[in-house]
Amino acid sequence: MSTAPESTAPEPARAAPGVTGYDELPDAIVVVGADGHVRACNAAAQRILGVARQELIGLPLADALPLADAAGRDWWQVTNPFGGLSTRTRQVERVLQLPDGRYVLATASYVRAERGAPVDRLVVCLRGTEARDRAEREHADLIATVAHELRSPLTGIKGFTATLLSKWDRFTEDQRRLMLEAVDSDADRLTRLIAELLDVARIDAGRLELRRVPTDLAALVRKRVEARVVAGVDHERFVVEAADDLPEVWVDPDKMGQVLDNLIENALRHGDGTITVTLRQDPDGLVMAVTDQGPGIPPGKAHRIFGRFWKGSDRGGTGLGLYVVNGIVEGHGGRIALVPPPEGGARFVVVLPVDDPTADIL
Repeated sequence: MSTAPESTAPEPARAAPGVTGYDELPDAIVVVGADGHVRACNAAAQRILGVARQELIGLPLADALPLADAAGRDWWQVTNPFGGLSTRTRQVERVLQLPDGRYVLATASYVRAERGAPVDRLVVCLRGTEARDRAEREHADLIATVAHELRSPLTGIKGFTATLLSKWDRFTEDQRRLMLEAVDSDADRLTRLIAELLDVARIDAGRLELRRVPTDLAALVRKRVEARVVAGVDHERFVVEAADDLPEVWVDPDKMGQVLDNLIENALRHGDGTITVTLRQDPDGLVMAVTDQGPGIPPGKAHRIFGRFWKGSDRGGTGLGLYVVNGIVEGHGGRIALVPPPEGGARFVVVLPVDDPTADIL
């Protein structure tokens, strides 16, 4: 009876173990067995650690993940994941350093067969610090911007009040009134800045409060434009064009007035010529457009205008105005877009729903 000859063909190479279902995650996942050696990892682990998956599998924990704390100590010796208290379930996220100097955010979870049992698996999650660093830079930018914007009106208020207190009798009634008007104007500027910062915090937290009532938006536009004229802007710079028989819209009039103030201020600060505010109705809702005749916004920057700290020029401002405008409009269920007019300049178009948002609830 003959036997089949042994096959001399090499066995197909086996893929290195991965972490099933986790290769799509941006965070690195590394699973370490009870023996302290790497059992599996996902694709992000290869990218963040700079080591191929095949080389990571089977390595001792300290060799596969050579992480050090701020004092330069081996993190695994410090935390002793397979020893220590049996009640531990995880290590909170910490900033640790790789041998090449890069920093990562690391967490570790202790998997046990039952409470109090030895660690069966250690699951380590690593992520880059880019998002955190970007957030910290944004916070630093916000602090610097706010400090700069607060300093200017506070300097004016302090200067005028100190002068009036020390030299009151030296000034005429008209001079005193002029200085007090300047103080009042700077106080209003501070109030607007603080309100803007509070709105940014509420928008970020998803807690923007809106008190909606039926509102005549055309009347609100005329009121906000008139306020600018009273403040000293030439009335010939404004044109308001409202279609007949416009319906009322369910909006928070104070917040929508803030939207108008920001868009008009943006047009005054960065635009030139006539500022035109138009109102009309179409199937999508009530459409309001604010158009100026300035240089417009370069196409390459158009996608950034509703983000934080965007500034169209170096003419001052916090760079938060359009971010707040976008948040308020979206909070009303509307949308805002930059639609440059053919003749040049900038045009911001706001579309607001007309229907009562509570109608479906009642």
